[in-house]
Amino acid sequence: MLIQHFDLKVRFDQQEENSESYLLPFIEMTKPMIPGTTVMEVGTGEGGVLKPFINHGCHCVGVDLAAERIVTANEFLANEVNAGKAEFVCQNIYDEEFLNKYRNFFDVIILKDVIEHVPEQEKFIPYLRNFLKPGGQIFFGFPPWQMPFGGHQQACRKKWASVIPWYHLLPRFMYKGILNIAGEHPSIIKELLELKDTGITIERFERIIKKSGLKVLNKRHYLINPIYKYKFGLKPRKQWPPLSWIPYFRDFVTTCVYYTVG
Repeated sequence: MLIQHFDLKVRFDQQEENSESYLLPFIEMTKPMIPGTTVMEVGTGEGGVLKPFINHGCHCVGVDLAAERIVTANEFLANEVNAGKAEFVCQNIYDEEFLNKYRNFFDVIILKDVIEHVPEQEKFIPYLRNFLKPGGQIFFGFPPWQMPFGGHQQACRKKWASVIPWYHLLPRFMYKGILNIAGEHPSIIKELLELKDTGITIERFERIIKKSGLKVLNKRHYLINPIYKYKFGLKPRKQWPPLSWIPYFRDFVTTCVYYTVG
């Protein structure tokens, strides 16, 4: 298990650095982050992704279903919250109260390493449009399901189980059997098996975007995910363009994709 899986401050710092270096510049290619820009992050966790946006003068709202992570976000960003620059709430965005409060409110919505965990993505992605201002945009960053570690097996506590690529693509009973042999905690096995049900490919994501009436404004595929700098000490690298043009095969060799849609 990697240190960021149990050290919350390390995780926060990595989120912040990754966001400052990669997410924010990518989003600004289609939507400049000027003071007063309203930003929501769904699945905000400890809030580190939003810190650079707050520093740019944006008003940020982080929402997450995990109450303990919202508590941490409010602790780590207490000054920003007290100054009215940010707020972090534990709530389901499907709640009518949340929808009524933030309908047509945001210039930018961020989902970083979140959409692959969400069930019923065909329903969820178009629903996000309710929160956008006219001309607003949504950022998605996620690992394609069929890439070497698309099953998030790096979360395994056993070293060998965390570094084997592609075995999450095995039939469910075989995958679960390997995790049991590794002695993984039932909660980790449950989480990884849930991801097997919700993991998303590039092709299905693009189909949902098109069906939702959204347009791809910008995209970037990575051979080496920027966060692998922290996980494996690897230098981020963009995908070789010709590989990004080959449907299905690209899912196996692309470790991360960034999209802005609107």
